Amino acid sequence: MTLSPRPSSDRAPVPFREFVSLVAAMMALTALGIDSMLPALPAMGHSLGITEANERQFIITAFLIGFAVAQLAHGPLSDRFGRRPILLIALFAYALTNLGVALSNSFAWMLAARCASGMAVAGARVVTIALVRDCFAGRAMARVMSLAFIVFMAAPVIAPSFGEAMLVVGSWRVIFLGIAAAAAIIGLWYMMRMPETLHPEYRQPLDARRLLRGYGIVLRDRYAVGYTLAASLLSGGLFGFIGSVQQIMEEVFDAPDLLALVFAIVASTMAVGSYFNSRIVMQFGTRLISHSALAGMVLFISAHLAVAISGHETLILFIVLQAGMMACFGLAASNFSSMAMEHMGEIAGTASSLQGFVSTLGGALIGAIIGQAFDGTVVPLYSGFLICGLLAFIVILIAERGRMFRPA
Repeated sequence: MTLSPRPSSDRAPVPFREFVSLVAAMMALTALGIDSMLPALPAMGHSLGITEANERQFIITAFLIGFAVAQLAHGPLSDRFGRRPILLIALFAYALTNLGVALSNSFAWMLAARCASGMAVAGARVVTIALVRDCFAGRAMARVMSLAFIVFMAAPVIAPSFGEAMLVVGSWRVIFLGIAAAAAIIGLWYMMRMPETLHPEYRQPLDARRLLRGYGIVLRDRYAVGYTLAASLLSGGLFGFIGSVQQIMEEVFDAPDLLALVFAIVASTMAVGSYFNSRIVMQFGTRLISHSALAGMVLFISAHLAVAISGHETLILFIVLQAGMMACFGLAASNFSSMAMEHMGEIAGTASSLQGFVSTLGGALIGAIIGQAFDGTVVPLYSGFLICGLLAFIVILIAERGRMFRPA
């Protein structure tokens, strides 16, 4: 059984630029919760008594696991009670849980608080995508997501510099106080400006049979399954990079002070890719662009792995090849999300939550495996990246029944 697409007005309930900016700001809170703390990982490890460098990566993994699991609840709740109340609770809970992170006095407390923080901000991810789907569909949704991705990518560009600045004026705890303040401000913005986008006639009852039926619809749709699994695989490579980049800068290149600059350069190419996608997606379509971008990403990964194995890795080559990979990632990522939601209009919240759970949890676990394999070189990272990229290509090939690179 499949659902016919829910009609959408292809209009934002507030001025379009404000709509995109608010959507991007809510999405960016997740990246802010990860990327701003990267420069502080050594200080956090020292403060909390973490002796093994690879164990510091679990501070990121705990956040991602909480983020993944909670998405299963946020989507159905937003389908039942509307987008507005669930988003407001999520945003203000994110502010409170980050205060809890700032007060951590042990590694166990830190992991618990980070998991709770991830659970709270999961609402911003799931419900925001459902909110966009309420207002836009198809290529128009892909365009909105691409534009939001541009603003969203300002977070990883700026966040590590913000973290470094906080370490100069205070301790790592100030970073999380800043995140709490940002969440509260965005919550107030949403509360004052954004109306409810889910019409009452589209609200769904909150019961197990409906949820199972919704999950069944998602799992029987080959595009939803294929592009969700592909997003999970690519996220695994990305999370592996995020988890190990601080150690790479410190141990491989002996340049920990350049972390914020290198991360900003690499992350900015993702924004460029997303912007380019927003300009061409209406003309060329999501499939041709995303499939081509994935192929390009695999080529960049292969070249980088060959350089690493040959022993000719340099910081400049690392930046150039990683930036090329991330540009391709930016082109593919927002299109994958849109195609996974293509037939999910009637159950947008439930579908978004299940897809987010699979892609985030899968990505977190894959990323943790890649990150924990760090051995003082970048070979484990790009070996993992290449495996993920090739598997994503195979999954999409199956989902599209061999009809790749078509302008649809």
